[in-house]
Amino acid sequence: MKRPDFNEQQFEQMKTHPGFIAALDQSGGSTPGALRLYGIKEAAWSNEDEMFALVHEMRTRIITSPRFTGQRIIAAILFENTMDRQIEGRPTAEYLWNIKRVVPFLKVDQGLAAMEDGVQLMKPMRTLPALLAKAKAKHIFGTKMRSVIKQPNAAGIKSIVDQQFAVAGQIIATGLVPIVEPEVDIDCTGKERAEQLLKAAILEKLNQLRAGQFVMLKLTLPDQDNFYSDLVRHPKVLRVVSLSGGYLQKDANDRLRRNHGMVASFSRALLEGLSSQQSDSEFNAVLEKSIHNIFEASNTKQTSLKESSGNRETSLPEPHVPGIISAKG
Repeated sequence: MKRPDFNEQQFEQMKTHPGFIAALDQSGGSTPGALRLYGIKEAAWSNEDEMFALVHEMRTRIITSPRFTGQRIIAAILFENTMDRQIEGRPTAEYLWNIKRVVPFLKVDQGLAAMEDGVQLMKPMRTLPALLAKAKAKHIFGTKMRSVIKQPNAAGIKSIVDQQFAVAGQIIATGLVPIVEPEVDIDCTGKERAEQLLKAAILEKLNQLRAGQFVMLKLTLPDQDNFYSDLVRHPKVLRVVSLSGGYLQKDANDRLRRNHGMVASFSRALLEGLSSQQSDSEFNAVLEKSIHNIFEASNTKQTSLKESSGNRETSLPEPHVPGIISAKG
């Protein structure tokens, strides 16, 4: 049955195509750190406009690289400022899909509230309706919103999941697919217990979604391997992706390989080793190595999964992507 409002080709790519998501959505608060890691110090800009222009140059260099294509990168998450800009004379989202075959997503949260009950909820999003309307007009496929769990507090985790799915309902109603991101801090004391509470709360909400409603989940890599397999196979979940969460790329990739069916949605780990001082050939070589390694870590499958809606067992096919560039290329 056709799903109204969805780009069917993008929907199928997000559901079935092997690959991972590039998280290029650093906002105002995290942009200085991203630029610093890229080799640009704060003295290089004197105001916010100049800072965002510099980070757009960095993102443009990444996106226009011949190594950055939909063969291995199925989607990219953008910050609103990036969505509003152009790459090579085209709106960013249009360039991503029409030139690179990468599905565009938009970060929609406005940052984190102060910690309460061991968690940080999202700040109120009073301009969300207008932002979603703009996203639709700019051919964005879906959204992402982040909150953070610092302690295994049952009440706090319930409030996080309640808020995430309440906002997800608004997003779904506009014809966009939300990425729900209740991050568990990797330094959380009692992280495994927090993950248990989180999974139970998410499953309860997933089972309440109506026909034709889908979400994606962006989760911290769990302490117990394959702990989120129930979520990976849930019929209302388009994809389960993982954040790097502060782990170095190698550590994040090692953990990801042990969680079959999850794929990466890395930000800092993807950009690791890139520098504004590199020549294009040096830059592309470093980016190629990162894309290759993250793709390989994401290229896992779950076999003999019993669907949550019944007892039928399915075996996911081995992913095949023609024309992959060798890591040596």
